[in-house]
Amino acid sequence: MSTPRTARPEVTVALQSTWSTESYGALGRLVEDLGFDGLSVYGDLGFQPPVPALLAAARATSRIRLGPACLNPYLSHPVEIAGQVAALDEASGGRAYLGLARGSWLQQLGIEQRRPLAHLEDTVAIVRRLLAGDTSGYQGRAFTLAPGMRWHFEPLRREVDVLLGVWGPRGAELAGRVAQEVKLGGSANPDMVRLMRSRLDASSVAAGRGEHAVRVAAGAVTVVDLDGDRARRLARREVAMYVDVVGQLDETVAVDPELQARLGALLREDRIDEAGALLPDDLLRRFCLAGTPEEVAEQTIELFGSGADRVEYGTPHGVDSGAAGIRLLGERVLPVVRHAIGQELVG
Repeated sequence: MSTPRTARPEVTVALQSTWSTESYGALGRLVEDLGFDGLSVYGDLGFQPPVPALLAAARATSRIRLGPACLNPYLSHPVEIAGQVAALDEASGGRAYLGLARGSWLQQLGIEQRRPLAHLEDTVAIVRRLLAGDTSGYQGRAFTLAPGMRWHFEPLRREVDVLLGVWGPRGAELAGRVAQEVKLGGSANPDMVRLMRSRLDASSVAAGRGEHAVRVAAGAVTVVDLDGDRARRLARREVAMYVDVVGQLDETVAVDPELQARLGALLREDRIDEAGALLPDDLLRRFCLAGTPEEVAEQTIELFGSGADRVEYGTPHGVDSGAAGIRLLGERVLPVVRHAIGQELVG
């Protein structure tokens, strides 16, 4: 049985920040023209910051929702994060959302990610105070905002939706109190969606917000091709680095410890193809959407049936070209998914 929804399910596209800034205008237009609901840009360590790419997409689009997935408060202070999302919201005419997560791979910078939930909660509080023009100050566990601190400009909106990238019960409890959405980044696992849906409903009810106050988004590496085996070969390579991280977060998946250790060792040696080759088919399916248009549509529909409110197709999208993959997703996958979900809502 599928989970009841209070809003139309959404299908969005996520991009890595590897292209020129100008490229994101064309990619944003393509995503919008194909009928997708939104565009996200990753904030992974070692890549370009996501906001310049999103600003280019904002100038080239008029409908789709835009946001970074995700910024983290260990590399940027909440005041800087607030300013970035305010700029994106103004440039897009009020279509921005803010994605926040603790961040991954920061040990490469010598950063100890202590009290991650305190960092996230304080960031949400400071962003909201600045947007709302609240000058009363804030004393948090990780960050503070002195009384009288304010912006010297007027934001377009006094509030934007907040997405948190969290996995565990304590993260779900925080999201149930302060967020509009949770993203399971790097996951195409219906079992994890069901678990998160249950936790979020319990926490949002306890917070007095009611059931289904927080949406669940599932987003993962996506590769679609008319040759399904060809798509999965590329997906193995692309998903290996995420399995190394997400495999330790998803409580519903048991990754063999020896496999996890070997995977991490190969990735540290930059032997990515060998790492990807270790992933069995059933594990691969939990961490990516890959195959023919029909197979990717089937996975997407299954995620919606498990309680997802949004499914996000992540980079690289296609085997030969990201734009070609996005087009194939828009022309051959999205209509099938829309029809299936429409039939479910009617039924």
